[in-house]
Amino acid sequence: MLTLPEEHRKLFQEPFGELYRNIDEIIPKITHSIVYAVGDVVTHNLQKRGITPAIAVVDGYTMRSPCTRMPVLRGECIRVKNPAGTLTDDLIRTLDHAIMHPPVTVMVDGEEDLAVIPLVIAAPNGTIVLYGQPHQGVVLRTVDLAAKETARRLLSHFIRSDA
Repeated sequence: MLTLPEEHRKLFQEPFGELYRNIDEIIPKITHSIVYAVGDVVTHNLQKRGITPAIAVVDGYTMRSPCTRMPVLRGECIRVKNPAGTLTDDLIRTLDHAIMHPPVTVMVDGEEDLAVIPLVIAAPNGTIVLYGQPHQGVVLRTVDLAAKETARRLLSHFIRSDA
């Protein structure tokens, strides 16, 4: 398991991509793209607009409160445990599997926020990764070499443990 130390959490407060106020600003930019969504509200809002992500990573919560807009699950649904502030080996393996066998919904018991990092590292170039930025909007990250390098740099702040 990889754990993000408290002193490095501030690095993850800045958007890891382009920040948009709402999903409607993003829709024209993602048509004809492979889209991965991290977060219940982002996934729900995409589906409401007729876009079903190839991969959806959800946990049933939004900003630590139960999500009342639970997205409709599509394709294979895989449940994994991932405590807050961590990236479990099981989550990372599941994301790798999802990329190879879409569509997949990854239902996280714990917290899914940090899944963006391994998802960007493993995703094919050109893929669009969307996630919610609390109280600000939606972040769009197009996967390319620079995105993968940034994700690897962010991942380097995690500490491996056997827990």
